Amino acid sequence: MRHTPLACVVLAAGRGTRMKSAYPKVLHRIAGRTMIGHVMATVQALDPDHTVVVIGPDMDAVAREVAPLPTAVQARQLGTADAVRAARESLAGFTGDVLVLYGDTPLVQSETLQALITARHHPSDPAVVVLGMRPNDPARYGRLVVSPRGELEKIIEYLDATPDERALTLCNAGLMVFDGMRLFDIIDRIGNDNAKGEYYLTDAVTIARASGYSSRMVEGSPTEVLGVNARVELAEIEHLMQTRLRRLAMDSGATLVDPSSVHLSHDTRLGRDVVVAPNVVFGPGVEVEDDVEIRSFCHLEHVRIGTGSTIGPFARLRPGADLAADVQVGNFVEIKNSRIESGSKINHLSYIGDAAIGAGTNIGAGTITCNYDGFAKHRTDIGSGVFVGSNTALVAPVTVGDQAIIGAGSVITNDVADNALAVGRARQRVLGGWAERFRDMKTGKRADST
Repeated sequence: MRHTPLACVVLAAGRGTRMKSAYPKVLHRIAGRTMIGHVMATVQALDPDHTVVVIGPDMDAVAREVAPLPTAVQARQLGTADAVRAARESLAGFTGDVLVLYGDTPLVQSETLQALITARHHPSDPAVVVLGMRPNDPARYGRLVVSPRGELEKIIEYLDATPDERALTLCNAGLMVFDGMRLFDIIDRIGNDNAKGEYYLTDAVTIARASGYSSRMVEGSPTEVLGVNARVELAEIEHLMQTRLRRLAMDSGATLVDPSSVHLSHDTRLGRDVVVAPNVVFGPGVEVEDDVEIRSFCHLEHVRIGTGSTIGPFARLRPGADLAADVQVGNFVEIKNSRIESGSKINHLSYIGDAAIGAGTNIGAGTITCNYDGFAKHRTDIGSGVFVGSNTALVAPVTVGDQAIIGAGSVITNDVADNALAVGRARQRVLGGWAERFRDMKTGKRADST
């Protein structure tokens, strides 16, 4: 149990100009959730006492995304230390641990953050603890200089590093934990005498040590702290997140026949012995119970699927689709905002919208619930044990009673009672010999025209 109070400062003021987007970069989505949404969920797992998100001017959309948490505005982008300084008022009087992290690092995990916080309480009482990493390509990351005793001596930005310092493989991952009592004293002493003329938060280590304070480093995974500055990086992190989510799903007892072709959302819930065929997309809000089979080329979003059901192939389940146990949904079926009770079948080429379908009902191929009149949506209620013949249009609002039968090709505009037969189509007429006369007429016309 954590005894020291914790505050989290999430830096999210970057515009992400290389994204070439009208939206702040932290609002771009990974696995159906904004990047900053991922970060805030990870922060929430730490149960902090205070959280503040630092945003730029005119970033009201980011403020709405993180609400009801408070935001602080960094008026000008003068560097990471300046961004933390913008949170001073929100942290007034706070003397616990202060974790600084970034809104565009959606892969970071709470265990890594907790390791940083734990290291802040090393017997040496460090004023700052930094997350380090050893990427395969150190590239332009800042380098960490660590003493033989494990003390972090300084962080050197790549542009300011000597060739020998650039040869170091231990790099700055950007995340830090400060002692809240010493944080702003350190921040206020950071200058901008560097290659970019910015106030670097990384200078906090040098200033802390010059003040006689200890600094330490915790090494973590380079993957977790990957940020996003361009669309290509957004796609790379989506790939990494999908790999993580697929592994979690399979470790929890689901079978993904071809994992690389299945797209999951951050909140997808797959039960035990669920089988997912190739090329299936799970949007946000999908819960699948045990022993469900989802066949290829299905798309699901904000739906619940009961135990033992079979979905697809080529089915689309839209928001509000709620399927009980042992439901069969076949190819080219679309369901929206509808409750389907246990044992019912909708196997071919049908649209069910704003409806309730009772247990053990069979919906024939080509059935449509006509739920929209051009102005408003209306409900269709179909009872249990109903047989709906193929190519039926149910014009809502309409109710079909238990055990009723609807003749194929019907247009149903009035309620149907329990156990009734409803047929809503024109009487068939048969004109003997008409087809032969028609062909002769057409053939004769062609002959006359040659």
